[in-house]
Amino acid sequence: MQFDENLLSPGRLAIIACLVPGAPLSFTELRKASGLADGNLHVQCRKLEETGYIEVSRGHRGRRPLTKFRITEKGLAALKLHVRKLEGIVATESGTIAPNPRPRGRRDESQVWSR
Repeated sequence: MQFDENLLSPGRLAIIACLVPGAPLSFTELRKASGLADGNLHVQCRKLEETGYIEVSRGHRGRRPLTKFRITEKGLAALKLHVRKLEGIVATESGTIAPNPRPRGRRDESQVWSR
């Protein structure tokens, strides 16, 4: 089963997940929701924009630059396919899932996965 390389990155997946509700988010809102650092958020958003999964609009609010991000239909379709593939892996013949040990290392501080 082949997965979309653009959604295998946890950062890109977090960005897409934050944008699923449909309302455009500012850079600051997206950074807070995804838990990504500024530089990482910038790089991952650029990659998602290049693939057509998100739209980026740049403007100004007064004298301050304002960047907003929105998921595209292509991005939403890619996420839905990604989720279906994951569900296919999880769905076993016995209907049970092996317990997943608690991950070690850095704790995920983002609010993306708690929805």
